[in-house]
Amino acid sequence: MLILNREDVTALLDPRKLVDVLGRAMADLSAGRASMPERIAADVSEHDGRLFAMPAFVPSLGALESKLVTLFPNNHDRPTHQAVIVCFERENGSPAVLMDASYVTEVRTAAGSALATRLLARVDATTLAILGTGVQARSHARLVSRERHFEQVLIWGRDPAKAARVAAELSDEIGQEIETVKNVGSALEQADVICAATHSPEPVVSREWIRAGTHINSIGYNTAGREIDAGTVSQAVVVVESRAAALAPPPSGSNDLLWPIRDGIIDETHVRTEIGEIVSGLATGRASPDQITLYKSVGVAVQDAAAAALVLEAARDSRRGTALDL
Repeated sequence: MLILNREDVTALLDPRKLVDVLGRAMADLSAGRASMPERIAADVSEHDGRLFAMPAFVPSLGALESKLVTLFPNNHDRPTHQAVIVCFERENGSPAVLMDASYVTEVRTAAGSALATRLLARVDATTLAILGTGVQARSHARLVSRERHFEQVLIWGRDPAKAARVAAELSDEIGQEIETVKNVGSALEQADVICAATHSPEPVVSREWIRAGTHINSIGYNTAGREIDAGTVSQAVVVVESRAAALAPPPSGSNDLLWPIRDGIIDETHVRTEIGEIVSGLATGRASPDQITLYKSVGVAVQDAAAAALVLEAARDSRRGTALDL
């Protein structure tokens, strides 16, 4: 078995290449070719934490893997998400690699939003707003900013000092000045593309602030609430990775969608499009410049499989990693 630590994975995983490969994995999922059982979780209630198990097989990539990932939203001295992935040989089921997956989770989530932005955002989008100051906010700024010719990138966080530090850090990385905004409404009112990456239990995205034609990527997760208000969901074209996953009961599903259904504001048919169907040409996303589009991500295992397949291929080509006999 090959062992790949975080440094190895970070060096081997090409985020730009992942956006394209992710499209193939999502198409496999929507076509029923991929095998992906529902995500399960064990609760660690005293720390508001969870341990998720996420297995998948993606035939077009030859990827057979399972991820174990923890979500501890109250972490301050380490990431809120930490994970490992085990890949297996598709021919005989033998374990092939154990890799650190914290970086995989970080990048594949943002790559999914980048793919959604590519497919759903208006081609003339010029302002990108990032909501949040954590790992996912950073990753989204790096990847989503490449999908359109953004003239302005804004960042909002509950802690203005932290938002300023993140903006300065990201400005150097992406080669473009990032401005901070003190009020979330101000960021939303200016944005053509919004990336919401918060743990907020109360909506940070409200329909009253969103302009016609805006595209929203929402990846926030909090079982106590939601980051997108029902008004936005009800008036948007909603696109998900998997209808089954997005509408499943917690911990798999999304309160952003489940609560408006519960409250009778929308029904399940409102969540009608998967991103893989758009990739395959089986469905359309944006039908007019004035539509609001919402990509609500819950994170699915085929995304991890796609990233892990890229990492394993690059590791074998470069002979990187540590071999270990079990």
